Amino acid sequence: MIKRIIRLLSFMVSPALLLSCNSHVMFTGSAVMPSNIWQLDNIPDFSIPVDDTLSSNNISFSIRTGSSYPFRNIYLFVTTFSPDGEKITDTLNFYLADEKGNWYGKGFGDIHELKLPYKSNVYFPLKGIYRIKVQHGMRTEDLKGVYDLGVRIEKISK
Repeated sequence: MIKRIIRLLSFMVSPALLLSCNSHVMFTGSAVMPSNIWQLDNIPDFSIPVDDTLSSNNISFSIRTGSSYPFRNIYLFVTTFSPDGEKITDTLNFYLADEKGNWYGKGFGDIHELKLPYKSNVYFPLKGIYRIKVQHGMRTEDLKGVYDLGVRIEKISK
């Protein structure tokens, strides 16, 4: 009986270990918005340690909003700083819902989560700490209904 339990546990654990070893996630981080309000002066700042300058990466954001979010899109001002102080700023517009108000992504109850692709096939030319700052670019200072914003960087497998 005990041998059968051990065999069953090893059968269940082995795939999990293989999947975790195969993970290509280089960085993941998130910023929670206090009281589910993203204030204009709340600029999430993500510090990303990079030691691999040869692999290409995909960068994406994730946003979780509630039904109190008043718009179907969101503008983001994304500023990336390299270890040598160079910076690049992008203005992005993402649609969170269609014209009828149906939310994109996945959700449960009041919360809707959507992955927002940012850049693909990116090489980090220098080792060190890269920073990504994200500010919302909507016309209201207090953006209601935003639970959190996340950043995910994944190495592209060859």
